[in-house]
Amino acid sequence: MKKKLIKGLSLVEILIVISIFAVIGLLSTRSVFLTLRGAKKSDSLVRVRENINYSLAVMERQIRSAQSVTCPNLSPTVLDYVSIEGSQTSFSCTLTGSDRYIASGSARLTSNDVSLLSCNFSCTQDDINTPPVVRILLEATDSQITSVEAGTVTAQTEIVLRNY
Repeated sequence: MKKKLIKGLSLVEILIVISIFAVIGLLSTRSVFLTLRGAKKSDSLVRVRENINYSLAVMERQIRSAQSVTCPNLSPTVLDYVSIEGSQTSFSCTLTGSDRYIASGSARLTSNDVSLLSCNFSCTQDDINTPPVVRILLEATDSQITSVEAGTVTAQTEIVLRNY
């Protein structure tokens, strides 16, 4: 009688194959998580950047056409100006508490999704014949995300008033 040889895999070979697949699975899972984290951070940065750019655009439009600007001496977070219509108004930054935002008069310029980290208004005027130059520095972060995925944006601009 002939004996048939039964071929199979040894326990060591099976353990090696399982270990290789486990390492490949672990690496691919890690790669997917890093990709998702990067996408969340990118979305967060876009949201914060859009909010800050909108706020700067509103402030730039109003300040550029203002009749006059009162340079902040005591509080660099408040900028008073006289609008083209002649009304006294201001831009202010609220940097205390959990709700931190930029306001125009009493209207909020940044959304609830964004929290202001720092805000600074400054202005200079070389002499009475030159228009004032207003500098605005803002730093904000995404208030909806508290992990490393939260985007932080710093923006600054320099605005020269029109000479009327």
